[in-house]
Amino acid sequence: MRFPDPLLPGRLVRRYKRFFADVELTEGAKAGDVVTAHCPNPGSMLGLKDPGLPAWLSPARNPDRKLRYTLELVEADGAMVGINTGWPGSFSPSMEPGLGQWAVTTSPAIGPSVSSTSAKKRL
Repeated sequence: MRFPDPLLPGRLVRRYKRFFADVELTEGAKAGDVVTAHCPNPGSMLGLKDPGLPAWLSPARNPDRKLRYTLELVEADGAMVGINTGWPGSFSPSMEPGLGQWAVTTSPAIGPSVSSTSAKKRL
């Protein structure tokens, strides 16, 4: 999978109110700036919200959007974790930079969640 726009690297400053994350950008013209990003994962994100963790943001494509960035990935314990619950669950644990974008590759061993019809049956 390729993200539509290049991701911006940064360091997580804090995550708060379930849907907000402050991230210090680490590259480019805005390096050192702290920006507020939308955090599309309402879960606790235990182990993925510690200050200082490397994080990657996607820029908003809608110029009218209040938050200009979305938190997409966080690196913890040497692994890249896709935290955006809006993307499919077919991320590979290995990621490589490509063409100025982070490319998330799929793996045949890892796939999206599958609905089970037997789970819907009443007992």
